[in-house]
Amino acid sequence: MPTITATIQMGFYISPVKLIFFILGLLGWLPLLKWINQDAVKVKTNVQYWTLAVFIAGAAGLVVWLMIPLFIIGLPMYIIAVGATAIVYIMHRNSLVTEFEKVLTKEHIKSLFVDEQKQADKMTKGLVFITANKNKVPVPMVKTPEFSGYKTSQEFFDDAMSRRAEDISLSPADQQYNILYVIDGSAEKQQPRSREEIEYFIRYLKNLSDLDIEEHRKPQTGTFSILKDGKSYKWEVSTAGTSAGEQVRLKFVAEFGFKMLPDLGLMPDQLEKFQNIANGPKGLFLITGAKKSGITTTFYSLLRNHDPFLNNINTLEKHVAGEVPSITQNVFSLSDTGTTTYGKKFQSILRTGPDIIGVEHSEEKDVAKLACSVAKDGKMTYATFEAASAIDALAKWLSFVGDRSLAIDYLVGISNQRLVRKLCEQCRQPYEPNKELLRKHNIPADKIKAFYRPGEIQHDKHNKSIVCPHCQGTGFFGRMAIFEMIIIDDETKKLLKQAKSLNDISSIFRRARMLYLQEQAIRKVAEGVTSINEVIRTLSGPGENAKKPPAKS
Repeated sequence: MPTITATIQMGFYISPVKLIFFILGLLGWLPLLKWINQDAVKVKTNVQYWTLAVFIAGAAGLVVWLMIPLFIIGLPMYIIAVGATAIVYIMHRNSLVTEFEKVLTKEHIKSLFVDEQKQADKMTKGLVFITANKNKVPVPMVKTPEFSGYKTSQEFFDDAMSRRAEDISLSPADQQYNILYVIDGSAEKQQPRSREEIEYFIRYLKNLSDLDIEEHRKPQTGTFSILKDGKSYKWEVSTAGTSAGEQVRLKFVAEFGFKMLPDLGLMPDQLEKFQNIANGPKGLFLITGAKKSGITTTFYSLLRNHDPFLNNINTLEKHVAGEVPSITQNVFSLSDTGTTTYGKKFQSILRTGPDIIGVEHSEEKDVAKLACSVAKDGKMTYATFEAASAIDALAKWLSFVGDRSLAIDYLVGISNQRLVRKLCEQCRQPYEPNKELLRKHNIPADKIKAFYRPGEIQHDKHNKSIVCPHCQGTGFFGRMAIFEMIIIDDETKKLLKQAKSLNDISSIFRRARMLYLQEQAIRKVAEGVTSINEVIRTLSGPGENAKKPPAKS
């Protein structure tokens, strides 16, 4: 019987290739487990729950992988177990963090292949932020709250400054912030922005302005600057808490633009009257207008119309808009309120013997009486206050002084003004005016060929809006003042003393050939400087009709 000999040799029971895949799977799971443990702490979610979930998913996946006879089926089951758990965690943690902290998003994956810091440096719009302490702010590191605020600030101020916004308000509403630009005195709504984006923006602004970033209720005010094309632009930040959230106002702090009388936008006949005030009889001139209508600019211009080397010129102001050369400006500050009054401060200035005196906010009775007394002593006096018209200004002045004769005897004249936007000369469009309107305002119809209005928005062949580069599509660029004014002679004074109502004052002013604001505005429209609709907008505000209430005698 033949003998069968079996030869037994040692061999491998585990495939080296399969072992390598198994080790790689294990090495991928352990770092993921460590990252989730650390990340859960960072994003402030349940650390134990998510760490345990990923551990169990990975361990179960490994066991299933080993137990299933077919290696090729066990591997994807392991990957699905670990990957699905990781994806659920990532979706959960992304819902808790800000946009720049999310992972596996399109932006995050893209950032893995580019140098984000270099991109951040290139992202600037040419704006350099300067803190309240005069320090330049470097570009923050990416993926930080500071960078989110910085990025929004670059975009926000590049847009606001290119469009000449002088005042900006950010108001919270639900999950967004409503934004309003004030351009040339006109408010324009902007596209709302998300609440999260603006909150980082506000935080960045507070850091720039040296404000308390944790204070969200009490009002705070600070300043910072922006360097653009070598020029510094100063901004004031004001914050205040509301029931809906923190409200913010940004105001461009422009250097006060001093103007001489010819620069005010006066009509030729008005300019001549204004210039003659300095050489005419001494007395009191009232400079009035609506709030934010340029009264201070006119006030300074009239004072500068006098020779400062021949006259001692003094002012009393509650807020100095700018330092006027060769004029002594006295400020009534908060420190004065505890020791003296506005009237007493005015009286103390008069003791220094000024030849010409200007007093702002002269609504107080003692101040108004003092101004009349100074004019009575032969000193040229200018007084400012708010009024809807020249007629309203005189009625108020009679009420302030309380003595009709004293209020009128030394009155030289009254001016009242408004600010209107000027049409953009590069895109304004002509149209044929209403002849009846011209006749109504005593404008020769044959001399006016066209009125002008803001240019209509044009579109290219792709229906994209073509915006005027000069005015950024607003149709206006800059503002100017329109005036109604009257120089009061002796005959007019006699009649005013006898006036019993505003209608009487109106008739007397009309007899003295004073043109109303509406008529002066139409003259500007006829020159092509502004538009009819702009005049209506400016003059149709509340309180413009000053003829209805009876005058106080």
